[in-house]
Amino acid sequence: MLSWAAVLLWMALIFSLSHQPASESSEMSSGITEMVMETVEQILPVAETDFDQFEHIIRKNAHFFIYLILGILAIHASRGSGSHSFKRIGLAVGICVLYAMSDEFHQLFISGRSGEVRDVMIDSSGAFAGITFYCLTGKMLRRNKQKVFHRRQVQG
Repeated sequence: MLSWAAVLLWMALIFSLSHQPASESSEMSSGITEMVMETVEQILPVAETDFDQFEHIIRKNAHFFIYLILGILAIHASRGSGSHSFKRIGLAVGICVLYAMSDEFHQLFISGRSGEVRDVMIDSSGAFAGITFYCLTGKMLRRNKQKVFHRRQVQG
């Protein structure tokens, strides 16, 4: 139950970010871009970067990573559903893709914002990456646990 609450809270965060008018959203991403550019310039002082292009990359990566986290939360929450792994993965992917679509639709009604099919694709890719990461990490942890258990049985 708590894991589904985390999914809903993350969705609420996404909704609140999407509900910002374009001017507020742009101001926030510009501030983040400036911080990242300052850091890059400190590390690589000779690097030249185009602010607008860099900001675009930051914004699209934000889409990807926000939905990567949603994917992880959704697949984790679906563990409690008791269904087989493919059904759980389908459920998590479905939730994330439908939410990405509804999020872009929602932005059509926000001042200065637009709904982009490209963003749905980026969001969905992020969710799929998060779900894949979660599943692969779980598989590795189970394998390591089995190896440790087997070693203890052999030694014991």
